[in-house]
Amino acid sequence: MTAADILALIQDKEIQMVDFRLVDMPGRQHHVTVPAVEVDEDMLTRGVAFDGSSIQGFRGIEESDMVMRPDLSTAYVDAFTAVPTLDLLCDIYEPTGVRYNRDPRFIAQKAEAFLKQSGVASDAFFGPELEFFIFDDVRFALEQKGAFYQIDSSEANWNTGSDEGPNLAYKVKNKGGYFPVQPTDSQHDIRTEMVQELMNAGIRVERHHHEVASAGQAEINFRFNTLTAMADTVLLYKYIVRNVAQRNNKVATFMPKPLYGDNGSGMHVHQSLFKDGQPLFFEEGRYGNMSQMALHYIGGILHHAPALLAFATPSTNSFKRLVPGFEAPVNLVFSKGNRSAAVRVPVAAVTPKTARVEFRTPDCTANPYLAFAAMLLAGLDGIRKGIDPIAQGYGPIDKNIYDLSDEEKKNVRSVPGSLDEALVALENDHEFLLEGGVFDQDFIDTWINFKRTNEVQPLSLRPHPLEYQMYLDL
Repeated sequence: MTAADILALIQDKEIQMVDFRLVDMPGRQHHVTVPAVEVDEDMLTRGVAFDGSSIQGFRGIEESDMVMRPDLSTAYVDAFTAVPTLDLLCDIYEPTGVRYNRDPRFIAQKAEAFLKQSGVASDAFFGPELEFFIFDDVRFALEQKGAFYQIDSSEANWNTGSDEGPNLAYKVKNKGGYFPVQPTDSQHDIRTEMVQELMNAGIRVERHHHEVASAGQAEINFRFNTLTAMADTVLLYKYIVRNVAQRNNKVATFMPKPLYGDNGSGMHVHQSLFKDGQPLFFEEGRYGNMSQMALHYIGGILHHAPALLAFATPSTNSFKRLVPGFEAPVNLVFSKGNRSAAVRVPVAAVTPKTARVEFRTPDCTANPYLAFAAMLLAGLDGIRKGIDPIAQGYGPIDKNIYDLSDEEKKNVRSVPGSLDEALVALENDHEFLLEGGVFDQDFIDTWINFKRTNEVQPLSLRPHPLEYQMYLDL
């Protein structure tokens, strides 16, 4: 779209406000709203100034002037504002007009440019599956004198005995949420409402369903797309899901492990490479009908997985989900059709154009621009170096890995056990991310320091309620 197209859209939809949005380093959106009568071609071209020192991971106060320039192709007529509002996602620039190196969107765009320059492929397609919870009530507090969190859901298993005036039963049992019909699935209509808003926004939705956990776990799947465009879609998807939930007096969260004793929420990421419209991951007759290139791509993902998780599962809560011995994709192996492996090769109803690999370990706390770019670079490193996952001992394992004997499990490597371990892995293994200048050393160092200072250390300093149970009487 051109600036003239946007101005015409503003007139046609009687837009009163224009929202200029950016994404910070961790992956949250921020916005500045401008009355539509003040928006002209110059503003749509030159952008809007903002204070970069107030954005997490960006600039210090002494160099805070920055500019966000809208990508006009991201225009979305907001469904949740009181007056007609047009949202525009922006790229970040220095005042000199140079792109800002810590802009996550810039990193994703550089990854796509590097792919083309490599000659390996022309397009990388990503298809993430985002799981989330829809709660009725969320309360938490963090004080010096104490801390707590409390969640509730009318369909949760713990409410079978609650006085709900009346209690209509049909609660979802722990691990019993995949995927019963109504009335047990009490959230069918709200998910359908989310789907309708996603479709109104131009997102191609494939299906929706209740997920495994009790207390309102959900999944809505949408069509794959190229790297940056898909990361844009993930941001819009989260925005719509959260706001439809809010509109229904509920809370949607993409936390990986908000609920003890039941399944967590992941973001399984399907990936494939194409060159000039031709798929590169399919070769009939080989294992899983995978090409040699696909096998090497998997080798790169698994070889670099410990470092990748610093971007793909980048929260302390991520590692409450990634615990060995439970239903979590912690095993660094690949397999066809096997959901207990970190990398699965889908084999059901697969054609050459739908041949892909699925990295099952990531979750929705990932900034999609950074996570998808890092995965692509890991896969390309595997292709460039010919990393053979079979020779490296990454499988294939076509058994339920959770049922392997202790002796058999000795040869199965696992993901890091904490965010700090993943950050150490990133410190020791990030050369592949620097290829083509996609990431740079400043960004890697800033990311590691930010995560340790703002997430790992604050959590490590605070006592946990379970510690009172374990240690108060010692």
